[in-house]
Amino acid sequence: MKVLVIGGGGSEHAVVLKLSQSKHINKIYCCPGNAGISGLAECIDVSPSDFSTLIDFVKYEWIDFTIVCSKKLISKGIVNAFKRDGCRIFGPDKNAAELIESRAFSKNLMKLYRIPAPEFKVFTSYLYAQDYVRLKGAPVVIKTDGYITENSTLIVSTVEEALDVIRLIMEDRPFGDAGKRIIIEEKLKGESITFTILTDGKTIVPLTSLCKYTRLLDGDNGSHTSGMGAFSPVPDVTERIENIITENILKPVLRALNEEGIKYKGIFSVDLVINNEKPYICDVNYCIEDLEAQTVLPRLKTDFTDIILASIDEKLSNINMEWKKEASVCIVVSSEGYPGKYRENVVIKGLEKIKNAEDVFLFHNSTAYNNSDIVNTGGRVISLTATGNDIKDARTKAYDALENIHFEGMHYRKDIGV
Repeated sequence: MKVLVIGGGGSEHAVVLKLSQSKHINKIYCCPGNAGISGLAECIDVSPSDFSTLIDFVKYEWIDFTIVCSKKLISKGIVNAFKRDGCRIFGPDKNAAELIESRAFSKNLMKLYRIPAPEFKVFTSYLYAQDYVRLKGAPVVIKTDGYITENSTLIVSTVEEALDVIRLIMEDRPFGDAGKRIIIEEKLKGESITFTILTDGKTIVPLTSLCKYTRLLDGDNGSHTSGMGAFSPVPDVTERIENIITENILKPVLRALNEEGIKYKGIFSVDLVINNEKPYICDVNYCIEDLEAQTVLPRLKTDFTDIILASIDEKLSNINMEWKKEASVCIVVSSEGYPGKYRENVVIKGLEKIKNAEDVFLFHNSTAYNNSDIVNTGGRVISLTATGNDIKDARTKAYDALENIHFEGMHYRKDIGV
């Protein structure tokens, strides 16, 4: 079978790797891809936003199915465009775009269908938001309505800090339209985890749990980021808690979507807080993000192609998901200045030294070739995932392998999985 993966980031690299391990796949294309993906797939020089050219390419090459991970492309209707032309594609269609684009929509959906979630309020007025914080006090969680890559969720510990953040988002508008509305949310006590899910619109298949590190610096200090590392599974998430999450959160979310006329087909994740074995949903991340893909997929034992095709054909109930018993730890390596202004075109050295390392997977988030050198093109440059008998074993393997990689301004946290 032939497959096309659309995108050029870390999640696409993880997806391409799993496809390359499938017994069904003999040719992988990626548009546009990156330096790491090019070792596994043929990268094609077509704009991902040029739907008509991509559809023509799929038909000309007799590609069996396409996978899209990009929220931006989904919101523009790429899934709908492919389906109209009779091309099989994995990912949610444009009907889910409102959920992708608006936290307020998904928050109100959870409230309407009484899915356990923190108390929240949505504001379009800077003054009303300030009054609310003065009334409620701190700590609180402040989120932009629109999903953006960095700093879209801010946990503030004092009223004064909250007022400054509200002023920054709504008055200075550094996030543009994403900050036209904000959500002020109760800060719940408990363990924060992420749970990934696969659905064909009818059947929910829980994948696995992971714990993400979103702050830039060790000890959960520094700026908020899209993620600096993760580990999976979360030891405290027992089979009993997984069942509670499935029955109280995941299945109700699918029912709510269906009731609203949204048939979501694809992978998504939910950010949860577990308090005394009771889960609360704090965010819904549609599509599969870099950290989720890079941490979870290396542990997947079931053939990835079988899973994708079952989701497209609405036959997920026939799939028996199997996981490797190993744990995984993922470490993100960023460029100097990230998540602010970062340096680009810095040469990355030592990647070849871990190419054949056992139980180690190197993923490229933002890289390209500059002649024969691999250079960074973004702030989150590469990720390194290792699997092991437990989290401690996987962590040791990951950090040992990371010692081989070097570039100027290189940064990563030293406490992932501790």
